[in-house]
Parts: sequence; structure tokens; C-alpha cells
Amino acid sequence: MREGLGHKLTRLVAACVAALFVLAVLPARAQALTTSKATARPNEDGGTAIIGGLPTRLTWEGTVDAGEKVSGVTLALSEGSDFNNSTTKITALEGLNRTSIQGEAKPNGSSLAVTFSEPVGEGMLIRLEVEGMTFPASGGDIVVGGTYTNQKGEQQLQDSKPISIIENTPLQAMVNDLDQQEWVKAWNSNQFLGMFLKPQILLTSLFSLFPGWLLCLLIVIVAYPFAILLGLVFALMKISKFRILRAIAIVYINVLRGTPLFLQIYIMFFGLPMMNIVIDNTVLGIIVMAINSSAYLAEIFRAGIESIPTGQYEAAASLGMSRMRTMVSIILPQTVRRVIPTVTSDFIMAFKDTSLLSSVGVMELMMFAKNLTSVSGNMTPYVAAAIFYLIVTLPLIKVVTIIEKRMANSERGGGPRPKAKGAQANQADDAAESDSADGAEVSLSQALGAPFRAGTSIWGGVADV
Repeated sequence: MREGLGHKLTRLVAACVAALFVLAVLPARAQALTTSKATARPNEDGGTAIIGGLPTRLTWEGTVDAGEKVSGVTLALSEGSDFNNSTTKITALEGLNRTSIQGEAKPNGSSLAVTFSEPVGEGMLIRLEVEGMTFPASGGDIVVGGTYTNQKGEQQLQDSKPISIIENTPLQAMVNDLDQQEWVKAWNSNQFLGMFLKPQILLTSLFSLFPGWLLCLLIVIVAYPFAILLGLVFALMKISKFRILRAIAIVYINVLRGTPLFLQIYIMFFGLPMMNIVIDNTVLGIIVMAINSSAYLAEIFRAGIESIPTGQYEAAASLGMSRMRTMVSIILPQTVRRVIPTVTSDFIMAFKDTSLLSSVGVMELMMFAKNLTSVSGNMTPYVAAAIFYLIVTLPLIKVVTIIEKRMANSERGGGPRPKAKGAQANQADDAAESDSADGAEVSLSQALGAPFRAGTSIWGGVADV
């Protein structure tokens, strides 16, 4: 008796396990109309996003279950969607065979009721392509739901997977306005202008590239002070009287200046991880830029120090100043003044060289431009990147030009002159000059030993006074 009961319990457990396995493996029975998919066509100019509030095409597909017939489908979206002014194409697929079905589509705000002229039979796939509809301008994840009608009456339609919609921002509104401008259409009709200077993409690129531009500025602004200190150290090492220090500086400077920055970036970004040294990409980019710039700054500082006349050293030595104090108090201040234009030019070069960091995945300006170009298939993002570079480089170039002119003017003996004197001061100066001239006449007549008057020449003629 007990063995029979145990055997029955074993069979019951085995049956339950088999049932659970079947439920897990076999798909659940579909509804009378199963939603296969719901997608929307991207409507972002030059992109892949679906923007709310802009016309697009919604494609919905559903499969009729066995033994069922569907006579109508009503698609419903969230509030803010609009099917008005849209057109609907109805298609039925049975295997690979496509059949156009006659029907009537009635849009009503955020819903669309489609009635077929004849019921769609089992196993067929219904496709509704709604052209000209809009999703909510606020964006979000939009689900396509609604109802359908079969021989049993109206049934609830299975919800689709969410469709990601982005918000229609003021920027996108400006792009939409450009799309409607006739001059923009004429401009883009030119092959070159449309590829390199498309207004819509240029506008969006300026906003999209801004974070990358800030990262470029961050890298060069943080890296350059370290580069200046490091360059000054190696400049002093190169002019040192100790041979070992000079040798280290020469090797450091020549290797960094003689190899491409691109190669140095690859060695740092791919070589350090092989040595189990992992550093954040942005921090590593700052380190690479600082090291590379320091080699060039070292030569700039060395040339500036050696341009100071040796008389400056001799004068400092005659006053009892040590070599270190002479360098810090006398030589370096004059060197800094002389190398400012060259250092500023090197800063411009370093800022532009940050573009090479895009080759190793640093999300700086050129990396953003590269991604936008690959998405849009247009070269305009690179032109937008060039504009961001010019925003920094052009003012700095102007500053360098002004500094160079002032320094050249100062070396030629130019510079500010004493301010003009007032009228009273001028009268006083004239009086002083007159008294001085009278005194000169008296002295001259005394020296000659004869009377001397204005208007009389010492040679018997008229004196020129």
C-alpha cells in the first residue's frame, strides 16, 4: 500500500515538472490579433531620432490568429498625438504574398479607426502604414494600443513595445523653421554647400559639440601650467653646468619634439594598461598634452634665457648676487617678458592638438564631430568644430600680434611720452627760456669787450636775434 502511494506521488511530481517545462518552452497562445511590432520612421534632420510634434510615419503590424477574422482595427496613442491630416496604407501579407486591402481610415485626434472592406482571415499579417501623423511634442516612451473587431465583437488590442520619442525643443523648432525657408532649400541644392555647410546640421552641431569644446578647453587649461613648470625645469637643466643634467634634458626634449604626438598618445593610452596602470582617459589626455608641450616650452625658455646679454650676469656678480638669485630675480623676469608671444603661439598649437585625443576615444570636440558626421552622413559637424577652434585661436592670435608690436616698439625706443603741459606751465617755460637768452647775450657782450644790443651784428651788420 505504501509503495503504491509513493509510486503515485512520484508520477504526480514528474507530471508537474513536465507541465512546467512545457509551459516554459512552448509559447503562449496568441490573441485573436497579436501585435507583431509598432515602429516609427526617424524624422530628425540628418539623424536617427523620432521627434515629437513633427510629422512621421507610424507602421503597425498584427497577426490574425487561427480561426479568427478581423474586420477592423483602432490604434490609440497617448494624449498629444495626432492622426489628423494623415493617410493610411493597408496591406495584408500571407507568407510572402502581399495583398492590398481596401478599407477606410478615420482619424480622430490621438486615435485612428481602420475598417476593412472584407474581414482579414487567419494567419494573415495586417500592416498599417500611417503617413503624416505626429507623436506628442513632450516626447517619452509611447505605446501603441487600441482595439480590434472580430466575429465576437470589439476586443482589446495588445500593447506594442514602447517607441522612444524625444522632446521637440526650441532648437528643433528653429531647425524646422530652417527646413521651410526657400533660401535654405536653394543653399542645400548646391552639392558643396549642402555637404559642408548645411544650415540645419550646422545649428544642431553647434549645440551638440559644445560639451566637447569645453572638454578641450579643460584639457589644455589644466595641462599647460604643468607644461610650463616642467618646461622651465628642463630648460634650466639643459643650460646647467652638470653634464648628466644636460644629457637628460637633451634626450627628453629631442625625443618628444622628434616624434609625433599621435604616437605618444598611443603609447600612453595603450602601453600603460599593459603595465597594469589604469588612468581615466581625460586625466591621461591632460598628462600627455602636458608632457608633449613641456618639450617645446623648454626650448622656448632656453632660447629666452640665452638671449639675455651676459652683461646682466656680470653686473649681478659685481653686486655679490649668487647665480641662483641672479636667475630668479634678474634673468627669468626678462625671459618671461620676451617669450610671452612664443608661449601664446605654442598654447594655440596645444589647443588644436587636443583633436588627436579623439583617436583613442576621448570625448573631446573632434570626437563629437566624428560621431555626428557618421550619423548624419554630412561633413558640416567638422565645420562646426572648426568654428569652435577659431573662437579660441583668433583672439589669441590677435593678442600675440599686439604684444609683439609693443615689444618691437619698446626695443626701438618707442613707448609713452610725457603728458602735454598746461598753458601756464608753457608760459613759465617760455619766460625761463627768455631769461636764459638774455643772460647769454650779456655774457657774450662781456666776452667780446664791447656793447652788444639786439639787432646789431658783431661784424657791423644786423644781428639775427
